[in-house]
Amino acid sequence: MTLFVRLVDASSRVGAASARTVKIRALAECLAELAPEEIEIAVHYLSGDNPQGKSGIGYAALRTAAAGVAASEASLTVLDVDRHLQKISAIRGSGSAAQRTYSLSELFSLGTAPEQDFLVRLLVGELRQGALAGVMIEALAAAASLPVAEVRRAAMYATLGVTARTALVEGTQGLRHFQLQTLSPLAPMLAQTATDTDEALEELQGEVAFEWKMDGARIQAHKSGDVVRIYTRSLNDVSGAVPEIVEALRALPTNDVVLDGEAIVLDAANRPVPFQVTMRRFGRKLNVEELREKLPIRGFYFDCLRLDGRTRADLPYRERFEALAGAVPQGLLMPRLVTSSRQAAQEFYAAAIAAGHEGVMAKGLDAPYEAGNRGASWLKIKRVHTLDLVVLAAEWGHGRRTGKLSNLHLGALDPASGEYVMLGKTFKGLTDVMLEWQTRELLARETRRDAGTVYVRPELVAEIAFSDLQDSPRYAGGLALRLARVKRYREDKTVGSADDMEAVRRIYAAQAQS
Repeated sequence: MTLFVRLVDASSRVGAASARTVKIRALAECLAELAPEEIEIAVHYLSGDNPQGKSGIGYAALRTAAAGVAASEASLTVLDVDRHLQKISAIRGSGSAAQRTYSLSELFSLGTAPEQDFLVRLLVGELRQGALAGVMIEALAAAASLPVAEVRRAAMYATLGVTARTALVEGTQGLRHFQLQTLSPLAPMLAQTATDTDEALEELQGEVAFEWKMDGARIQAHKSGDVVRIYTRSLNDVSGAVPEIVEALRALPTNDVVLDGEAIVLDAANRPVPFQVTMRRFGRKLNVEELREKLPIRGFYFDCLRLDGRTRADLPYRERFEALAGAVPQGLLMPRLVTSSRQAAQEFYAAAIAAGHEGVMAKGLDAPYEAGNRGASWLKIKRVHTLDLVVLAAEWGHGRRTGKLSNLHLGALDPASGEYVMLGKTFKGLTDVMLEWQTRELLARETRRDAGTVYVRPELVAEIAFSDLQDSPRYAGGLALRLARVKRYREDKTVGSADDMEAVRRIYAAQAQS
């Protein structure tokens, strides 16, 4: 059995490396040594994910548990750690917090100091050593001596752990069995950023599909016979909250389909309501029919991932759209234009803005669907600069904001280092309701504090509007937001869906050329 310290050593090497190739080599060497029953667990751990979920123990309690004497020699195996964490996650009922802390102390007493530190960071979600999904997929391919494209495709339809075990144990033949199944959602494809339609046409070349970018909520719609499920971008089932979308999908002539789209509430003039109003539909479990009368919601679809028993995600976008147009009525399709004309693209963008929407998406016609990836073949073009950034800390307010966490510290993940890079602070745009909410949510994620600032686990995503980016020697990334303000919190997004430093640098580069 593999010693747990081998994973810790590999994680340390990955964290210390700046070059992607070095990270991949360190992970591949570790993965190649694992026994079949260890692979899924190890991939979760190396990716900074605890397969048992949250331990139920706060940061301070974890540090207390780790404060005991560390083992002088490594003896824990990967399976030992998994068994202990499974036992801890199963503890329920009266006195469970104390029991979990005691069981965790038992585990920590068996670990060396580096192993203890790894476990603390793993269990509080702060194990960010640069082993992102893309890096892990390339490492799996290297360890299994398989083409990266085969592993990446399989990872669209299964967890990284399951993909890893199959790749390392069964190889190509095993991976070929992975298919998109109805009622089993997959992570949505994400977009990169372009400053305008001209840049999108230049980037994607030839004819490009432009679609309205509605300010709604991303949905993935599944139909299998009479069973219909609607999932959010974070893969939560919200079918019960949006019965009119379910009914429209159930009426489709096909019995087997998976669609990607956007759900939005439109007013009587057919214009979008504020995003927060649309999101009220997703949070409602009671009195759904009453809210349906007040805020009727519609689904607009722009991609077909499966139809009539066949996975379509591997096909070029032009073929996926043909399948979509054949399965879905025109009234349910996202407004779309295919063109290579700069003038036509700009006019289409202007029409989307005039209709009250965010802007447009530009999509390459020959690209497959890259589930969970921010693909270069999808570009989002908004009327103002916005980034979805992660809240790293907040400062206590003054005056009428005394007692509230106000000034937000905002950052983006640097894929090269696996660390969050500070981009600036802002307290602008925050309403009283938002101040109350963020104070409560940030304190629940507190890791430490000093005289005026509370530092938090990077779990909340905020959409930040700003005028431009400027050089900044103050921040490690060398860039800072100018005239930033909070547009909204993205409760529908995880930090994995937030914009990273590559997206930030693309905006800065485009800004410098304009």
